[in-house]
Amino acid sequence: MPTYDYVCGKCGHRFELFQPIVDKPVKKCPSCGANTAKRLIGAGAGLIFRGKGFYCTDYRKGGSGASTPTASAEKSDSKSSGSDAHGTKKD
Repeated sequence: MPTYDYVCGKCGHRFELFQPIVDKPVKKCPSCGANTAKRLIGAGAGLIFRGKGFYCTDYRKGGSGASTPTASAEKSDSKSSGSDAHGTKKD
């Protein structure tokens, strides 16, 4: 469920409300009680991982400059043996 930002047209009170997408926007301001609250348009929330065990490299695909152990090993092997990534000998 997303969190929506609201602002009251009468008193200017800003508040957030955690509600399902299918719910209609709230009209009543919790501060002054007027029916002038409006839902603000926001950029939305980014992906949030909570808990232990999530790392930025867990879902990263190779080839984008990611420094994974496999990519590092391939780079060091090609430098030390004088061959490229496909195993062919460099001149």
